[in-house]
Amino acid sequence: MITKCEHPGCTKAGTCRAPKTRDLKEYWWFCKEHAAEYNKNWNYYANMTPDEIDAEWERETFGIADKDKEQANKNEADYVNFLNDFISGRGTFDRMPAKKSVPSQIVSALHTFDLPISATWREVGAKYRALAKKYHPDTATDKTSTDEFTRINTAYETLKKYFKK
Repeated sequence: MITKCEHPGCTKAGTCRAPKTRDLKEYWWFCKEHAAEYNKNWNYYANMTPDEIDAEWERETFGIADKDKEQANKNEADYVNFLNDFISGRGTFDRMPAKKSVPSQIVSALHTFDLPISATWREVGAKYRALAKKYHPDTATDKTSTDEFTRINTAYETLKKYFKK
């Protein structure tokens, strides 16, 4: 959108925007020369006290206000302790119970589809549609396709229950 430059007396096209306020939600539209002049003289920190400027820098740089430094320091100490435990091998994560293994019928069903254990439901669905199309008794010419189609359907139903679909 091209509008007229908002500088008083200018008749050029206002193709450059310049912020009206610090929250950067409203803008002036100036021509290139007036935008450069405005930006040169605009002070983001105008009407702010030095403490407010420091708080703004802290928040922009670290994402926290001065009043939250105590919590940030505690979080930093926890992170450093975690890293030290990890490096030295003393972490609580070493004593966590092992993840449950995948049941054998699920592994077998995934093997039917030639998919890894980490397969998603979307991958199962895509593979099922491809194999069902290939081995469906109405479209396949091979007599063993009926047995293969039954095996594919059984595996799909098993996986459907496993993925709770």
